[in-house]
Amino acid sequence: MTRPRWIVVAAAFLAAPVLAGCGAGFDATTNKPYAPNEAQVLIDQGSYGKRDIQIPQAFILGPDAGAQLAWRGSAPIYLNILNTAGAPDTLQAVSAGNLGTVKVTAPIQLPSNQLVNTGKPTPQIMLEAISKSLRGGESIKLDLQFAKAGIVSLNVPVVTRSREYKDYPPAPNATPAPTPTPTPSAPAEEAH
Repeated sequence: MTRPRWIVVAAAFLAAPVLAGCGAGFDATTNKPYAPNEAQVLIDQGSYGKRDIQIPQAFILGPDAGAQLAWRGSAPIYLNILNTAGAPDTLQAVSAGNLGTVKVTAPIQLPSNQLVNTGKPTPQIMLEAISKSLRGGESIKLDLQFAKAGIVSLNVPVVTRSREYKDYPPAPNATPAPTPTPTPSAPAEEAH
C-alpha cells in the first residue's frame, strides 16, 4: 500500500469513533441523568428534581424474588428526599391513585439542603390495601403532597427483595416463593 493510501485509511479509522459520537447529538443517553439501580430518580423534563424537591432514590419494596404481595396487602415506600429550597418544607401526604391507600405515619419534615430517608430506621410511608397482587417489576404513580412545593408526581418501581434490597425487612403479608422440589436426574453415561 502506498503511503498516501495508508494515511487515508488510518485517518478513516481514527475518525470513525469521533463521527459516531457526533451522531448521538444532545439527546444522547450519556447526556441524561440515570439511576444505577432499579430505584427511580425524580427527573422532570430533563432536569433533576422539580420545584426545589430532589428525589435521588424512590422504590416500593415488593416480595422476595418468585413470591408476591397479596391483594389487599401492604408494602413500604422508600424515598430519599432533598429539599433544595432556602426554607424547610414538609411531605404531608402521598397518594397512589386507585392502587391502594398510602399511610404516612406523621408529616415528614424536610429541612433545607438535608437528605431525608423516609425508610430508616423504619418505613414511615406504607402502601396499604393494594388493589392487585404485586410480584415486582411493576411501576406505580405516586403523587407526593408537599406544604410549599405542592404536588410532585413520579412513577415508582416495585422492586423485589433481592440483590441490593435483600437486607431490607420483608413486606408484610408477602406470600413466600415456592420451594423448588428436587427431581431425580438420570445417571451420567460413562465415556468409552
